[in-house]
Amino acid sequence: MNIEINDRRKIYTIQNEFSKQYPNLKIEFYSKPHKKGGAVAKKLVKRASKTLGECRTIHNSGKMNISSGLTISELEQYFAGVYGLGIKVSVKFGRSWIAPSTPGKLSLGEQNNKAE
Repeated sequence: MNIEINDRRKIYTIQNEFSKQYPNLKIEFYSKPHKKGGAVAKKLVKRASKTLGECRTIHNSGKMNISSGLTISELEQYFAGVYGLGIKVSVKFGRSWIAPSTPGKLSLGEQNNKAE
């Protein structure tokens, strides 16, 4: 799946595109990305109507290929390193959303299937 990343795109459009491909995974955006080796930002974006440009530090544009073989850790690192976006991916567990216990081991496809 390819997702267009630019400053004008709204957070909810990225979330919707991601959820269509991975219905048992949820992507959330931090108000600021964390620095490599630094603490994770504590504040998630509450208004999904914000643009990507409002919550990122690197303003590259492009198409991001999110393959089912990527791990959650790889996806989070890619968003931060290339686009300056801090994200968190949660897995559906019953009616709740939880952080995966092993974000670097299972692929997005495996995480999504495991949650079904």
